[in-house]
Amino acid sequence: MKPIDHELSEFTRRLEAEYIAKTKKSRELYEESSKYMPSGVSYALRYMSPYPLYIVRAKGTRVYDIDGNEYVDFWMGHGVQLLGHLHPVVVEAVKKVLEIGSHIGFEHPYVVEYSELLAKVLPGVEMVRFTNSGTEANMYAIRLARAYTGRKYIVKVEGGWHGGYDGLHKAVTYPYIKPESSGLLDEVALYTLVVPFNDLDALEAVLRKYEVAAFIVEPVMGAAGCLEPESEYLREVKRLTEEYGALLIFDEVITGFRLALGGAQEYYGVRADIVVLGKAISGGVGAIGAIAARSDIMELMDHLKRPEPAMRVFHGGTYVANPMSIITGHVLVKYLYENRHLYEESNSLWSEFRSRVQKACEENSVECWTTGTASLSGLHFTTKRPRSAREVYEARWSKLVERTLHLYSRVRGVVYMSERVAHYLPSLVHSREDVERLVEVTVDFINTLGKLANTQ
Repeated sequence: MKPIDHELSEFTRRLEAEYIAKTKKSRELYEESSKYMPSGVSYALRYMSPYPLYIVRAKGTRVYDIDGNEYVDFWMGHGVQLLGHLHPVVVEAVKKVLEIGSHIGFEHPYVVEYSELLAKVLPGVEMVRFTNSGTEANMYAIRLARAYTGRKYIVKVEGGWHGGYDGLHKAVTYPYIKPESSGLLDEVALYTLVVPFNDLDALEAVLRKYEVAAFIVEPVMGAAGCLEPESEYLREVKRLTEEYGALLIFDEVITGFRLALGGAQEYYGVRADIVVLGKAISGGVGAIGAIAARSDIMELMDHLKRPEPAMRVFHGGTYVANPMSIITGHVLVKYLYENRHLYEESNSLWSEFRSRVQKACEENSVECWTTGTASLSGLHFTTKRPRSAREVYEARWSKLVERTLHLYSRVRGVVYMSERVAHYLPSLVHSREDVERLVEVTVDFINTLGKLANTQ
């Protein structure tokens, strides 16, 4: 691919002018917001240049900004809205909760019902504990693994995102050698080791050298742009962790209930020792996460069997298992259990998306590659198809193209996150019309790249 950053810069300037013209109220809100929040946003990921959209309403697969513009949403609230925004079964569950009490603070029957359903649909799971976020769930999963094995070291993947927990907030951002946050102590991550995704030799090398408590991995890497595991990778990971006495933790915050009802464990036919859940587990209502595993692991949290604090793994939280998150999550999983056809239809639709966009890359002689599996999909402008997060960045042929695509999509009525990596976390109810719209916008952009390269 010829260097076209100069041409892309000119193209981006024209797109910015269009964006500013159609989002004047968002611009005014951002200027006001900048007085009260760092960077003017509630979460750095939500920033987009030259300023973010301010969404005032969402319904189904659409979101609407304060200027009245409509967008097809392929981000779905960071991936939580598996049935789209305001699905009727979830809305009815919210109404039910408002009659019961949004936060009781005592045990209630609804958490028992939901736990029983999760143990039924998640392979190998016998017990569950809920948390307030995926970050919390990962923190507790690491504690469980260390307590169960009596070992210190944890292995994670370069570019793997497991939330803001200090012990895993390492090697997230390329080139994976600098601290991920000011205020993090080097000592905290001293026992966190890092290997590339899809690299079994690297994993075995650290398992052989160190006393590893657990290997934690996203079965499909989300933040790296929906990179799928290579054939037999996860099966071999399971074999290696068993051989060397480490636990396997699947971070299924993104893949849970998305690839299949039983998540990546069902989809790939590989059982993890501990499963971490989040996002969709509340039906898109309320902050929630969960750790799920065999009873012999989960019983390390049992304060009745282990009355001494030092002999058990602490778990708690004021809002843990509140009725709002539990009841709405329960109706979501029950609905998916009764409507499994959604997976086949959605997975087929997104496989077609990846195939058509890949064909456009080839026809326009643009070096770009689609990745992903089931509905999870990514697009990478690299000189080769990336196998790992490191290759996503080291093989890039432009510093501007991802940002330009994001802006181009917004102007054309399509939204997703983020500007750094084009990846989509759609619902299971996006229609063919919705996906056709994304294909059209993406292919038109690829056509434009081909023309820019040919004008030199």
